Amino acid sequence: MRTELLAPAKNKETAFSAIDAGADAVYIGASSFGARHSASNSLEDIVDVVNYAHKFWVKVFITVNTILTDDELPKAVELVKNLDKIGVDAVLVQDMGLLLELKKLLNKSEITIPIHMSTQCDNRDIEKIKFFENIGVSRVVLPRETSLDKIKDIRKTCPNIELEGFIHGALCVSYSGQCYLSQYIGGRSANRGDCAQPCRKKYTVKTDNGKILAKDIHSLCLKDFNASKHIKEMISRGIFSFKIEGRLKEEDYVKNVVAYYRKELDKFSDKISSGKSIYNFEPDPARSFNRGFTDFFLEQRKDCWNFISPKSRGKYIGTVISNNKNKLIIKTDYKISPQDGLCFETKSSLEGFLVNKTEVDGKKATIFTNRSINLEAGTKIYRNNDIEFGKKLTKKIKRQIGVNVEVNNNKLTLTDENNISVSYNLDFENAKNISKMKETFIKQFSKTGDSDFYINSFEIISDIPFIPVSKINELRRNLFEELMTKRIKNYKRDIQKPLNLNKYYKNEVDYRANIHNKKAKEFYENLGCSVLEMSLENSKPNRQIELMRTKHCIKFALNICKSPENLILEDEYGKEYPLKFDCTNCEMVLLSPKV
Repeated sequence: MRTELLAPAKNKETAFSAIDAGADAVYIGASSFGARHSASNSLEDIVDVVNYAHKFWVKVFITVNTILTDDELPKAVELVKNLDKIGVDAVLVQDMGLLLELKKLLNKSEITIPIHMSTQCDNRDIEKIKFFENIGVSRVVLPRETSLDKIKDIRKTCPNIELEGFIHGALCVSYSGQCYLSQYIGGRSANRGDCAQPCRKKYTVKTDNGKILAKDIHSLCLKDFNASKHIKEMISRGIFSFKIEGRLKEEDYVKNVVAYYRKELDKFSDKISSGKSIYNFEPDPARSFNRGFTDFFLEQRKDCWNFISPKSRGKYIGTVISNNKNKLIIKTDYKISPQDGLCFETKSSLEGFLVNKTEVDGKKATIFTNRSINLEAGTKIYRNNDIEFGKKLTKKIKRQIGVNVEVNNNKLTLTDENNISVSYNLDFENAKNISKMKETFIKQFSKTGDSDFYINSFEIISDIPFIPVSKINELRRNLFEELMTKRIKNYKRDIQKPLNLNKYYKNEVDYRANIHNKKAKEFYENLGCSVLEMSLENSKPNRQIELMRTKHCIKFALNICKSPENLILEDEYGKEYPLKFDCTNCEMVLLSPKV
């Protein structure tokens, strides 16, 4: 069984680090039209990423997954054509107008780049995924909320389309593509790549008659996703690509998380790319940014919320034994260093402090803090800034491709792990001391240094001729270069088959279909689907609407699941957002204020 580890990258440098850490594919934004405006990249940088990735047979996907205006659509089409020319392996798409235009190019063989339907398409319904399979797109990205049982059902119903599922990272509280809160509040559209993340703000939960149930909590804030314990089950149910969220994350975060999931995936499947990564650290996602972890709804409803803070809590390291102003004694199994950032949770916030000095006595650490704190015995302590770990992450990870070396009948042959071979005829005089020559050859040829290759094995079948050390070094360099050139030439990009549009699975759609341009409207109408209204970004409907639909339920979180009371979220400015509860589907809906 082969699987794909898909890593995020906000820029070229992060993409290189993700590849070095063991990613089979990276996804990155172009200069525009990606769902993270602050993570855009020039075409020149994307060329560099493609060239570096393809050395290891790693794929590069580009996010073109915002909804587009009529003026933007031709520019997006031109961008995809350029991405196709430079060898990008796929584009992620949300806008159906763009899909319609790409269909025309694909069916005229003007482009061959594979099309992946972004999670922003709101791929909750099996019928929608079946529709995408039937029209012929290569892959669909499943929502973060998809359960193991539903993945199994999707695979059974849709056997001929690749399934990409999230494995780690931040969680949007709303179904992707269905959150309009940021747009409604301040005109910053999540579907246009400009979300202001109002879900991470504080709200007061109250009843519609004014009774306060929870005051000033981060009621829509979720923990971060970590499905590492479910990799085997996800594979068996049909996930091919395991996606790490985080196109805004820093390079050290990406290194650590990719390295961790590389090791975890390798326990259950073979990777699709080449080479092995050599780490100078032990990967641990808890030591990078996280708000606490949840496996969300993979198996059953869980404690997925973090009402205390959207800030990083980091890794749990111990509990308080005693505390006296700037002197804190904790029970811990971990080394704590000066300038580490430690934190603890109160009932309403996450509080932090820096370590000035530590004294260790077995599993007891005395910490001298940079400010006076007052903590009770038993309080849990977390580390959200790990100085020593951070230093290790600044060092470059080496990724190299295994090569078998054979000498036989005066021919030197190098064969890499993908069975790509190059050869050289050794036209030299016989060696006087064959065993010494063999020893020298192996020693010198093994000096791969920072090259893209390492020597996996030597097989010297016949006597080796005399070769000067300088010539051995020259042969190694030249043959490695020739082998890499041949590897890149033999790299095969997947080809998108022509698209064949057919009847849509719904008869009508409203603003939640995110139809933002005329071509998108034409797409649906041509498929026999009535468009009742354009996107919310075009105009606000003159009625109360859904601003968010989520599997997270505040009633469940507050342990009042059976309560018949109507609930409201009130923001810091006093604006009220009614909540509606769909208990049959275990969903909560955030509504716009009453008109």
